[in-house]
Amino acid sequence: MNTLSYVGSLLQGGLGNLAAYLAAHVLLCLLPAFFIAGDLTALVPREAITRYLGRNAPKYISYPAAALGGFVLAVCSCTIMPLFAGIYKKGAGLGPAITFLFVGPAINILALTYTGVAIGMDIAIARIILSVVFGIGIGLIMALTFRKDDAAHAQEANGLFTGSVRVKKSTWLFFILLLGILIAGTLQVDLFTNSYAQFTLPVEGMERFQEALHQLVPFDASMGEEGVTAQGAILIVLLALIGISAWFGLNKVDEGYNRWTWVSLGLTVVTLLVAAARMIPRAGGLDILITGKMVGVAAAMVGLLVVARKYLDEYEIQEWFWETWRFVKQIFPLLIVGVFAVGVIRGLIRPEWIEALAGSNTVLANLVGVLFGVFMYFPTLVEVPIAKMFLSLGMHRGPLLAYLMADPELSLQSILITASIIGKTKAWVYVAWVTVFSTLAGLIYGAWVDGASTWLLAVFLAAGLAVLVAGLRWIGKLQSHKAVTVEASSE
Repeated sequence: MNTLSYVGSLLQGGLGNLAAYLAAHVLLCLLPAFFIAGDLTALVPREAITRYLGRNAPKYISYPAAALGGFVLAVCSCTIMPLFAGIYKKGAGLGPAITFLFVGPAINILALTYTGVAIGMDIAIARIILSVVFGIGIGLIMALTFRKDDAAHAQEANGLFTGSVRVKKSTWLFFILLLGILIAGTLQVDLFTNSYAQFTLPVEGMERFQEALHQLVPFDASMGEEGVTAQGAILIVLLALIGISAWFGLNKVDEGYNRWTWVSLGLTVVTLLVAAARMIPRAGGLDILITGKMVGVAAAMVGLLVVARKYLDEYEIQEWFWETWRFVKQIFPLLIVGVFAVGVIRGLIRPEWIEALAGSNTVLANLVGVLFGVFMYFPTLVEVPIAKMFLSLGMHRGPLLAYLMADPELSLQSILITASIIGKTKAWVYVAWVTVFSTLAGLIYGAWVDGASTWLLAVFLAAGLAVLVAGLRWIGKLQSHKAVTVEASSE
């Protein structure tokens, strides 16, 4: 019976983690990201991507552009995956796409600010510098390791378009409005978080419903567990209804619309507005607070409707819906599996292990920090209080940085989704290099915390990068020479 009770508690942890994730992070963060990825794939000409991020673009342009993309878009660990899938499918080189995937969540301006306030600006600055440097390094290594596959991917992309292709102004406007939904829904500033009006729905029993949810999905805020609110439960139901209606309305939307198409789109609009509002259950009903976030999301959606009707033809809109739904089907099931598994595994890890395993700045301790990033995944802004908890339990700041760098990249769901986009072999090679570089980042920063000279560490880092660049160039020349030799012998 004790075994059954323990297994039951683990399953409850997995389901609770999944419910909390769906209620708090999917709608205003991931859902707009899916639509943005669909927009990039359906409406942005492939050459507009490959010109700056393609395999044949100058490396001094493509890699910094890829690294800067995460900062400009303010992408988090869950938002990055559909955007990564979108730019890679559209023709971005493997190296720049990998750099975008690695650096994006790490230089999220919200996460950096929050990290600086909660843990210290030193670790925030170290994270951004080492993430950019190592992200570019990993991208270069991946591009060289899978040079043939990358060349075939580039040839396929270049073969679809010839001549000069420019992005239409209407496409830019459409993209900016989609980005506006993402920003308005996730940016934590007073303009969006403040409430400007309020009304009450006379629904009896909402307070008891909230208490029942807390019992059903118990949570510990100190552990970063968020629980499920009454609003979150409503959003999960709406999300399920969107999934059902979209299955019947969007699977063949490229061939035409049906009534289920409009039902799914209508539910999406309603759900985003509900997610942007603030709901407070009480004994007499449910208080609905109209926030700036809700007004911003509504305004952006009205703008999308106007631009779509005025500037986009019907086929472009159908392609946008179809590509968005394709990304949802590819990524969302893996996300659900990964988040559930993390909730189960988290119940197996004891906090007291942290101090014993990661209390000093050793290679093993930093590897443990990386391992925590795999099995104790939290969304970007939630990982900060978790890191603070680790720190209070005795984790050294070096392994803590290793955890912060690995957490967005090596979570179970991120590995599964990355493998579905670029293939299992590439994904596991990427995982290996992220592990190496995250561990190295923790060691470097930890050494600085322990009193090592900043200039000495900078010299070691520069020397290591120089050796990496020289090694990559040497291997590249060997591969080019080998290819020329093979071509000559075949003639």
